[in-house]
Amino acid sequence: MTNKITTLFNIKYPIVQGGMIWVSGWKLASAVSNAGGLGLIGTGSMYPDVLREHIIKCKKATSKPFGVNVPMLYPDIEKLMDIIIEEEVKIVFTSAGNPKTWTSFLKEKGITVVHVVSSVKFALKAEVAGVDAVVCEGFEAGGHNGREETTTFTLIPMVKEQVKIPVIAAGGIGTGRGMLAAMVLGADGVQIGSRFAATVESSAHINFKNTIVAVKDGDTQLTLKELAPVRLVKNKFYNDVQELYKQNPTKEKLLELLGRARSKKGMFEGDLDEGELEIGQIAGLIHEIKPVKDVLMEIVDEFKGVKLLITSV
Repeated sequence: MTNKITTLFNIKYPIVQGGMIWVSGWKLASAVSNAGGLGLIGTGSMYPDVLREHIIKCKKATSKPFGVNVPMLYPDIEKLMDIIIEEEVKIVFTSAGNPKTWTSFLKEKGITVVHVVSSVKFALKAEVAGVDAVVCEGFEAGGHNGREETTTFTLIPMVKEQVKIPVIAAGGIGTGRGMLAAMVLGADGVQIGSRFAATVESSAHINFKNTIVAVKDGDTQLTLKELAPVRLVKNKFYNDVQELYKQNPTKEKLLELLGRARSKKGMFEGDLDEGELEIGQIAGLIHEIKPVKDVLMEIVDEFKGVKLLITSV
């Protein structure tokens, strides 16, 4: 499966594992890379020294390419970038910020840079900033999301029509059929988050993994748009947010309810009532916790099988 994305990252399959907060440490990233995709360490939940530890362990666990995802809203981002340079990470995905801020700096160090966007407007800005590719994420995706609420099916062809750099589709993709659909619409590869969150190697708490498997359609919702739009499983915390909305709350009141470490409490510590449980709509198609290698090969085999079936009709 050689194309623009496999060539760009020197990987076997055009499948990228999303850099998810509290979920994607070195075990998950190295497992995805070893299976032929591109694993990403998610730095959003890591102190600088913790990131260094994960990069070092990932290097020992795989000889394949892997990358790091950096949300640009991170308060100590300069420290993270210094560690990325010092540890000679070759691939960086940036998100939640202006790609102009760090792209030139990283490219000068010989690093491949990809930026996550949720609209055509931001895809064009990322291209002008000099990134090597963009991840176009529809609002089906879990976790923090775009304000535009544009779906993957409409976003991908609109972005592909406007940019010349490779496009990676994200949001609502967790099967081979979904991967094929995204690539028919113009994507050069896919980024998958939720499906890899529910794997053996994911650093998510087992309570959260079991919740992912139990999710049905309609069990997640995009909320907290006044702060940063985030897709959550409907649990007690989510219900508390909705009750607060009835009082027409200020931004400060919403921040007070959110508090600190809410996502850690839910996804990493397994508090299913008071924690933030960030997962995508595709969770309704996730029915089992499996090793990464099995998941990735199921996606690839289904992709190839359905593509062959369609082309033979």
